[in-house]
Amino acid sequence: MNHFNLYQEDMNNIYIYLIVISGLLLSCTSSELVENWKNPDIDTFEAQKVLVIGITPDENARKIFEKKLVGELKKNGVSAIRSLDYFKSSFTTSSKTEKEMMALESQLIENGFDAILLSKVLGVEDKVTVVKAYRNLDKTFDSFRDDYYENQNIYYDEDYYEEYQIFHAESSLYCICSDKKRELIWKGSIDITEPENIKKAVNDYVKVLVWALKGQQLLIIEKLTDENIDI
Repeated sequence: MNHFNLYQEDMNNIYIYLIVISGLLLSCTSSELVENWKNPDIDTFEAQKVLVIGITPDENARKIFEKKLVGELKKNGVSAIRSLDYFKSSFTTSSKTEKEMMALESQLIENGFDAILLSKVLGVEDKVTVVKAYRNLDKTFDSFRDDYYENQNIYYDEDYYEEYQIFHAESSLYCICSDKKRELIWKGSIDITEPENIKKAVNDYVKVLVWALKGQQLLIIEKLTDENIDI
């Protein structure tokens, strides 16, 4: 076996090792990645500017979530902005029409955004019986515009979370690049088992989400080098 093949084998082993270790660390969290889909036509995806949106009727939880996720993305070299810092305070006080969503998408592109990371809670259940229907849990949206339009009513349902103990949440990464087809890049379904502790739930959710994006080489592109590898 030549040096190049040995080097490739070492690199692959290191990558697998990192994934295993990350998985063991995540096993201690209150959030779990239960479904993971990636556009088969895309290997890696980097963005110049990402808008982070959390859809929830709890404004405090939204602030905590968006701040935490944007902070983690920035730590990993991703230019990200909270929707709370971008949208006017009145944005979520009324439902948006499809025409308004199209205008918003165009505005985002004009302002330099080329990706949107949208997160929302789709369904909830207790640990014994399912008592509320899932909301679009198995539905895949081809664009950010359609996803937001179909789920924006979560903002106004103040009683949506009261009775339940397990939250079924989903994060979706969309490309809104002006010179490319606007499409879904990735989506992951994450279960939250301790939603009553908002800060812990958000920290664990973001930890799982960032880990998943790294593993899929999306937004956060980790390039292994040979600096510390003895060939």
